Amino acid sequence: MLRCRDGSLYTGITNDLPKRLARHNAGTASAYTRARRPLRLVFQERQPDRSAALRREAAVRRLTRAGKLALARDRQ
Repeated sequence: MLRCRDGSLYTGITNDLPKRLARHNAGTASAYTRARRPLRLVFQERQPDRSAALRREAAVRRLTRAGKLALARDRQ
């Protein structure tokens, strides 16, 4: 999960986090994050496979903003 300059949160999956972060910060990974740089990684979690990662991403996206912030805070 990324925290954008405007305070919004962006959630996604990747199998190469450093490369994906670099693309987000370069403005080439997502239209949403392109206009909201700089970005800061606030939460990450490994999953055993892509299917599990997609399910977890969906669950995180369903959380309220407060729930997402609590998740990020608990992992720091």
